Amino acid sequence: MTQPTQTEREAQWRRWRAVADLYHAVFTGLILTVVTRRGQADAAEFVFRVFRRQQQERFLAGLDKLGLAHLPPAVAAAQYHYLSNWIGGVHVEYMYESDRKAWIRYPPPRWIWRGTAICGIPGEVSRAMLRGWHGNNGVALGDTRLGFVCTKQSVDGQDGLEGYYHLADAPLEIDQRVTFARHLEAPLFDPAGAPALPLESWPKQRLEKAYRNYAMEYVRTAAPVLVQVFGPEDAGSLLHLTGKLIGMQYFEEIAPTLGFARGDARVFAPFLQALVQAQDDEATLQASGHGFDLTQATWKLMDGVSDAHPACARLLDGLVEGLAAGCGRGIGIARTGMMPMLWRVG
Repeated sequence: MTQPTQTEREAQWRRWRAVADLYHAVFTGLILTVVTRRGQADAAEFVFRVFRRQQQERFLAGLDKLGLAHLPPAVAAAQYHYLSNWIGGVHVEYMYESDRKAWIRYPPPRWIWRGTAICGIPGEVSRAMLRGWHGNNGVALGDTRLGFVCTKQSVDGQDGLEGYYHLADAPLEIDQRVTFARHLEAPLFDPAGAPALPLESWPKQRLEKAYRNYAMEYVRTAAPVLVQVFGPEDAGSLLHLTGKLIGMQYFEEIAPTLGFARGDARVFAPFLQALVQAQDDEATLQASGHGFDLTQATWKLMDGVSDAHPACARLLDGLVEGLAAGCGRGIGIARTGMMPMLWRVG
């Protein structure tokens, strides 16, 4: 098999980054949709469930993958957040203070609340993220003395989200595992003191794919959680609406990276094939009497998700409809089936 050239590899990486941008927007959009359509309390519950599920599925495995499992609990937890988020393109700072205390800081701009989205995120929703993930790391490590103290929250108008992991002298109760100390401030970040990935096991190709997968993983978690929390009917509507809004907003941003511009169905059909393939899914395209048929043989985003409800596909329906609307007026889209999916474009 002929190996791709450097130019071909770089083009592939750009396509992966376009997919990452799209799914990053979908995830932030889902949270905003729940905030505006369901209210702060429901949005906080949704965010808590998403981040708790992510934490339970990824934290311990990630420690091993990143070579951090041997470290003291506070240091391991802080370095995990630094390295795992760095892989996803999130700007994070890490400051070691002692084996029992280590800081992390997410300076502006915040990745998760991209652009103007931060103006729509209540503090309650941001706190739910900390309760879902940061407050459960000690439980996962089998040491409930480990807690997280939050000293700043960017959504409250402070200059970033920051805090420190600390190992207490005694086990912490549930409501003690995330606390707040707004009078404190993180020490300055020194990049020379931050951990680094071993380059031999994290080559450029792996990093670029991980960058794409980082954003997609949030949507992979969020869609089934939304269905489980709010039920298939309500969640399906929220998923479809979010997907359509994001698709309409993002076609012009990602299309040039995939080699396309605005147009009609003759443009959109191959664009959709290129997008599906950039997600590592199989897709074949052929002309038909009404326009084009695109057969999507896999949907790896939801592969292996044991509680994925058919309503999760409403997100994909909305996203494709929105992208079609962003490409050009009057492009018809209809999906039949699940595996494989048949997209009729015309």
